Amino acid sequence: MKKDKTAPVCSVDYAFRRIGGKYKGRILWYLHKDSVLRYGELRKKLSDSTTKMLTQTLRELEEDGLVHREVYHEVPPKVEYSLTEMGKELIPFIDHLRQWGEKQMAKSEEFSKNACSLNN
Repeated sequence: MKKDKTAPVCSVDYAFRRIGGKYKGRILWYLHKDSVLRYGELRKKLSDSTTKMLTQTLRELEEDGLVHREVYHEVPPKVEYSLTEMGKELIPFIDHLRQWGEKQMAKSEEFSKNACSLNN
C-alpha cells in the first residue's frame, strides 16, 4: 500500500492521513496507555492485524513523527515504541473519538448483545 504523496487538500485531510486507517489510532492509544511497548506486545493488542500491516503502520507513524522507535542492539533484538511529543498532542482528540465511539456503541442493540459476551 503506497502512501499518498499528493499535497493535502486541507488540514483535516492532513491530520487523517497521519492517523487514519484501521490501526494507527489504536496504536497511538495503546502507547498512551502503556507508555512504551515492544513489537510483540503491540502485536498481541492488535491481533486482527497481520505482521506486515503492523510493521508498515508503525513505520508510517515513525515517518510522520508520531512514534519513536528505540532499537537495542542485543541478542535477542529488542525494539520499543513510544509516543513522541507530537504523538502525545493527539491523545486528547483520540480520547474524544473514543468517548464518542463508546456513546454510539452503547446505543447500538448489536453492541449490547456482544458486550455481554465480552464481559464473561
